[in-house]
Amino acid sequence: MEHWLDEPHHDPSLGGADASTPRLGDAVPVRVWVPHAHRARQVVLRVLCDAEPLVTPARIDREDDTGTWWSAEVAVRNPVASYRFLLDGADGSYAWLNGSGRHGHDVTDAEDFRLVAETPGPSWAADSVVYQVFPDRFARSSASLADGRDAAPRRPVLPEWAVPVGWDEPVAYHGPLTGRQFYGGDLWGLAEHLDHISSLGADVLSLTPFFQAGSTHRYDATTFDRVDPLLGGEAALRALIAAAHARGLRVLGDLTTNHTGSGHEWFTAAQADADSVEAGFYRFTEHPHGYASWLTVPSLPKLDHASPELRRRLITDPDSVVARWLRPPVDLDGWRIDVANMTGRLGVDDRAHEVARAVRAAMAAVDADDGRQRWLLAEHGHDAGGDLAARGWHGTMNYSTFTRPLWSWLTVPGHGIGWLGMPLEVPSLSGRAMVATMRAFVAGMPWAALTRSVNSLDSHDTARFRTVVGGERTGAPTGSAAGRERHLVGLALQATLPGVPMVFAGDEFGLTGLTGEHSRTPMPWNRPDRTDAPTLDAYRFWLRLRRENVALRRGGLRWVRADDDSVTFLREHPDQRVLVHVDRGQGSAGGRRSPRPVHLPRAGLGLVSGDRLQTLAGADAACEDEHTVTLPSASGGGVAAHVYQLSPQ
Repeated sequence: MEHWLDEPHHDPSLGGADASTPRLGDAVPVRVWVPHAHRARQVVLRVLCDAEPLVTPARIDREDDTGTWWSAEVAVRNPVASYRFLLDGADGSYAWLNGSGRHGHDVTDAEDFRLVAETPGPSWAADSVVYQVFPDRFARSSASLADGRDAAPRRPVLPEWAVPVGWDEPVAYHGPLTGRQFYGGDLWGLAEHLDHISSLGADVLSLTPFFQAGSTHRYDATTFDRVDPLLGGEAALRALIAAAHARGLRVLGDLTTNHTGSGHEWFTAAQADADSVEAGFYRFTEHPHGYASWLTVPSLPKLDHASPELRRRLITDPDSVVARWLRPPVDLDGWRIDVANMTGRLGVDDRAHEVARAVRAAMAAVDADDGRQRWLLAEHGHDAGGDLAARGWHGTMNYSTFTRPLWSWLTVPGHGIGWLGMPLEVPSLSGRAMVATMRAFVAGMPWAALTRSVNSLDSHDTARFRTVVGGERTGAPTGSAAGRERHLVGLALQATLPGVPMVFAGDEFGLTGLTGEHSRTPMPWNRPDRTDAPTLDAYRFWLRLRRENVALRRGGLRWVRADDDSVTFLREHPDQRVLVHVDRGQGSAGGRRSPRPVHLPRAGLGLVSGDRLQTLAGADAACEDEHTVTLPSASGGGVAAHVYQLSPQ
């Protein structure tokens, strides 16, 4: 294909002002650009009001040599305003413009643009970079290693499940030791390395669960009232958060609202007495040993949110689990909710949206007390659009919107790594397929939710990105040089696409891993042979670039071009316009090809005579004549990313 610059376009970020919140009764102005290639006799805005389509003719705002701007107002009569545009072509053509693009036929409401009449969540989240830590594998505190000193925190007696191992011992990612290896990282040790996290440009620290539990991963909590002594207890958590706040870092906790561990004090009380109030917290089929659990894993019994007392203890009470840890003296800045998509759902029962709204309301009550804004982030492994439009979670983990399509574009076949829950190796797909996937999933999400969702190259639950794109099952801890190139192109997309970058601890060193458990590798603080300095430098560069350019944090998204091996897009904000071009430098089957530069029309980019592209990253673009801009291809068939600032329109 050539490009999409001559396609109609609507920016759902409302010109970059996504921090403004529409209220019920508002009339929100929207604009759509129709190029002369698709000249329209009229443009009609279609809005769902009380589930009935209402149409309003748009009016011409302005016209230039390339096209016409039309404008209208979306009437926000319902909590979610769903809208799209009908383009009545001057040549008699008929098309709809929705979140996934222009369609020459009738379309469903599923990919309409959406406005949500609800506070969208903290404004600061859209500007953030998140650093995710698995505490047991991050750092042992120097104090806790100083055996015999009175000032040193005493290590608690290890529980039966814990098997102590040396810091440099390999992770057991299958077999009886999985989830039981105890490396001894703690919250005191994490506090000692906050300067490293800040140096990357991260300003939000996301912890995997810190509650006392029955495994290293701690998603099987035995209580929600105590920080695991193995991590240093509540004193360590308080000290960590205070130290983080002093550096300008916010801290997110990780909470399971879908299940507890089978050793949880609520569940043991429920099993001991079928008439206890706690028995109503769970889904017993045959008391005491028959019960619903997460994906039939018996150690993770599922919570039943039909119980008013469970709701009170977990969510709604001023001293509930949700609220207590957000208030001083602990003072978390928000929660990541584990398997949020499953919470409150089982068979015919579906209370997921009720639970999400209840958690959001509980957090808003805490915010009202101290004037702060806290972030509610949901784990969701597939299509989250419907849940995000339900006015509960502020955002989600963008596995389907970002991680999966990116893996499929940059992977190299042969590593045998599964495609995030699918029973096949990650397929190698084209740039067109990646963009089509991203457009489809973004279309179903409210824009404000997208900008408060996180984009991860990988996480504590997946293989390491470096391994996926390196094409190796074994090898050096930091993978191959070719793997590094593709890793850094993925990093460039993570830093430049809409959404909040989330870095899993160790990615900045180029660590590898075949599965989620295998990727929970101890940080190689004293092992330079296990770190990759160019990757660390690249993380600092790309995350700084995002922070310094408002269009990369808050601008809208306009796809410009995609072929097998390269993708190009615009991020547009009232104060800045940025063009991003990335090239994977290989065919879809992994074969090398000759470099092919990309040519784009200057007029389509909004460049007038004399305007040039200011290079922010990568190689310079060439303005060979007054009509064309030429973007560089990857030198020698390699991998490259280029970012340019354009003149504002």
